[in-house]
Amino acid sequence: MTFLTLSNLEKSFGPTRVVKDFNLDVAAGEFISLLGPSGCGKTTVLRMVAGFEPADAGRIVIDGRDVAGLGPRQRDIGMVFQAYALFPNLTVAQNVGFGLKVKGTPASRIAARVEEMLTLIGLPEMGTRYPYQLSGGQQQRVALARALAPSPKVLLLDEPLSALDAKIRVSLRTQIREIQKQLGITTIFVTHDQEEALSLSDRIVVMNQGIAEQVGTPHEIYNAPRTGFVANFVGTLNTLEVEVLDPATGRIAVGDQQVTLGRPLPQGRITLGLRPEALRPDGAGEALTARVIGMDFLGSVFRLRVSMAGQVLAVDSFTTVGVSPPNIGDMVTLRLNTQAVLILEA
Repeated sequence: MTFLTLSNLEKSFGPTRVVKDFNLDVAAGEFISLLGPSGCGKTTVLRMVAGFEPADAGRIVIDGRDVAGLGPRQRDIGMVFQAYALFPNLTVAQNVGFGLKVKGTPASRIAARVEEMLTLIGLPEMGTRYPYQLSGGQQQRVALARALAPSPKVLLLDEPLSALDAKIRVSLRTQIREIQKQLGITTIFVTHDQEEALSLSDRIVVMNQGIAEQVGTPHEIYNAPRTGFVANFVGTLNTLEVEVLDPATGRIAVGDQQVTLGRPLPQGRITLGLRPEALRPDGAGEALTARVIGMDFLGSVFRLRVSMAGQVLAVDSFTTVGVSPPNIGDMVTLRLNTQAVLILEA
């Protein structure tokens, strides 16, 4: 059931259209990520939902109520910012209870709710501390608790992890997702980090120049991108120019090598899209040979850079104890997973 509806949203700053005919239906309890590069309009969409930016056109409906003409406090929204935005002169407990105090909630209920929220974020003993006495990760958890304390209908998170180091980011994003599932709160999360979006989301909206290029599950976005932008922005994508020899069977030529994709293809020269894992030194499928020109060790995987028919491709393979990766200059046989090949439009 749709809980949040964004219909035909438009926003311009001066002559620049930042958001263009943006549409999205969000189910109750769903976790949606707005993913895209800087300047694509994702934060502007979030700020319009929150009421910090008025929409030039379109409707925003939350739980059946059109909120486009309402201010931020009237929308029943919880917001977590990138820079924490905690009040430095208030204790952790006072920060968490601030929204409840503004709403006129009795002190006894505020105290109970604050205790509940601090337990939820794993900081039950930190209530008397001040923000400067906490780490960045702890401050962001307090900001999350403050946003959740008034029991908002929708939780909005604007790149809340970007100021944290890598290890804390992974830990905190897991905790955010667990809390979101536990509370069942409808959530919109803004990020430019594809790994965050893929790991956290029920669905992802990939944005480009103010437009929602594709909306889908993480699996759909990664494995079945609908546009060249989505294919290149989410994950690493190899492009391979090939000649179609038999359109009916999908027989193609890659330089002087030939393989069959087993699907109909357009006649002539086309461009294929391949994820690094679609070509494997140790897999099964159609065989192609290439020369190793570089290698990056990435921990659990190593990424080969190979030259095939004058084109450079990235190839991923799992690291195996006792098995050394090939050397630069070696010829390697790669197995092509034909089901993972994308046909890219011109």
